[in-house]
Amino acid sequence: MNPDDGIAIDARDLRRSFGRTRALDGLSLKLRLGHVTAVLGPNGAGKTTFVDLVLGRRASDGGQLTVLGHRPGSAAARLCTGAMLQSAALAAELTVEEHIALHAGYYTNAMPVAEAIEQAGLEALAGRRYGRLSGGEQRRVQFALAICGRPRLLVLDEPTVALDPDSRRAFWTVVRERATRGTAVLLTTHQLEEAEALADRIVLLANGRLLADGTPGEIRARMDARRIRCVTALAPAALAGLPGVTAVESSGRHALIRSHAAETTLRALLARDATVAELEVSGASLEDAVLDLIRSEAA
Repeated sequence: MNPDDGIAIDARDLRRSFGRTRALDGLSLKLRLGHVTAVLGPNGAGKTTFVDLVLGRRASDGGQLTVLGHRPGSAAARLCTGAMLQSAALAAELTVEEHIALHAGYYTNAMPVAEAIEQAGLEALAGRRYGRLSGGEQRRVQFALAICGRPRLLVLDEPTVALDPDSRRAFWTVVRERATRGTAVLLTTHQLEEAEALADRIVLLANGRLLADGTPGEIRARMDARRIRCVTALAPAALAGLPGVTAVESSGRHALIRSHAAETTLRALLARDATVAELEVSGASLEDAVLDLIRSEAA
């Protein structure tokens, strides 16, 4: 596979088992340059296994996989790939600047150290030793290491764990900029807000298989329902009995009601409880749609 055709990852019928557990079961998909692809799914869906195969950390049991036209884990693949994994063991005594300079030295087209520091929002921490950084600050260093080689493929595995809201949004901005410049981004996350903010494409896995594939809007559209959020005196069982209601959940003092006939449900709700407050009606969220697809698969 020639990377000039726009394909960063080409996976065909990938299979990987651990004992009797089949982590990937005939997975086939292609990831394109210039796109952010979020791979979602419950624990055990196969997300981390797929990332490990892409990075050459594990070998598949069957199928074919190329990374920018190269064998995963080969020197050629590593030179054009940047990765930020869930954990990293970095030397505590080196400073932020020293870590980035050392890592950038592995690449032939690395960005200047100062640029990587700025992209990761580390200007005020450049001279600080890595071991003296907070968890969120260490994650930003790991991001700088992932992008400093100007990778054509950027792999981000649960990247914003420990980041505060401002750092998370700054991170999203940089990732989108990298994609705009032609980088393929493979993102795994349990944060559906993050997937919706970043991804051009959602790939949903369950039991090692492809469950859904499309834009965030296409995934949401697969759910023919709207969501009603309110504070009500009615018990969940009474809400579940209202016309049109397909599911009821509690979120603190709010009830979350899913309905395929929201107007009918609202009329019945207001007739049964005149004290309803903080009423909101919205279309299905990405989280609603993903959870619904996963539940349907498990049923």
